[in-house]
Amino acid sequence: MIHLSGVVHFIGVVENVEDDTSTILIYPEFTPGLDGLDAYKRLYILYWLHEGDNPARRATLRVVPRRHGATEERGVFSTHSPHRPNPVGLTIVELVKREGNRLIVKGLDAFEGSPIVDIKPEEHN
Repeated sequence: MIHLSGVVHFIGVVENVEDDTSTILIYPEFTPGLDGLDAYKRLYILYWLHEGDNPARRATLRVVPRRHGATEERGVFSTHSPHRPNPVGLTIVELVKREGNRLIVKGLDAFEGSPIVDIKPEEHN
């Protein structure tokens, strides 16, 4: 087995969550990376599941998924469980508007304070 290590640079943080609308603050040094994002309605947001990130959760490979009333254990990669080797969350949001280095979005399922790992536009061929 090959083990590599690396560094993740968080590009921003979830600044505010109200009802279904959230504000993502992008750090100033990454703001130029937002150019052209306004052309897209939907975005993939990758964020760090920072609450509860610990070695025990990262070692978990089998869970009983809470969604859809599951009762049997499954492999963590077939679930949305936050217990995983790399606690990265992924959600698709609607971009409401951009205000400088802030993105106002709908549908984000991250907590306030969650570090943002990456943003990608949803593209259809």
